[in-house]
Amino acid sequence: MARQKKFSGKGKPRRKSKTKKQVAPRRRVEFKYKGYTLEELQEMPMKKFMEIIPSRQRRSMMRGISPKQKKLVIKIKKARRLLNRGKEPRVIRTHCRDFVITPDMVGLTFGIYNGKEFQEVKIVEEAIGRYLGEFAPTRKIVQHGSPGMGATRGSMFVPIK
Repeated sequence: MARQKKFSGKGKPRRKSKTKKQVAPRRRVEFKYKGYTLEELQEMPMKKFMEIIPSRQRRSMMRGISPKQKKLVIKIKKARRLLNRGKEPRVIRTHCRDFVITPDMVGLTFGIYNGKEFQEVKIVEEAIGRYLGEFAPTRKIVQHGSPGMGATRGSMFVPIK
C-alpha cells in the first residue's frame, strides 16, 4: 500500500482578490428574436412580424381574431398607453389562452385563467411568439398524501389504540 502524505495545514496559495477597479461590470446580453431587437420588433408592422413567427402561430393569426380576442387587444392598447405615460397599468385578466404574444405585450402583466383561477404572468421578451396559455398550466402536479387508517382494506380491521 502506498503511504499517504500527511496534511501539513498548508493548502494552495490563495489568489489575490481583485479590487473593484479591476472587476468588469457584467454585461446583459441584448435580447434578439430571430435577429431582431425588441425595439425593431415593436416598430415592425404586424404582417412582417407574422412572417418571422413559427407556422402554428402564424396560421392562428392569419385566421383573424375572435370578439373575445378583440376585447383583449383593446385592453392591451389601453395598458400600453398607461405604461408609456409612466403609470403602472392594472393586471389584464383574460380567458383567451390561445392569443399569440406580440412585442407590444412585453412588460405588461396578465391574469390568465387556468380553469379555476387567474394566474398572474409578467410578459418578458423571451415569451414573444408563444401562446398565453403556455404560462398558466391547467393541471396541477399530483401530490398524494401518506396512507393512514382506512386507506387500505387491510387497515379496516386493525384496532385503534
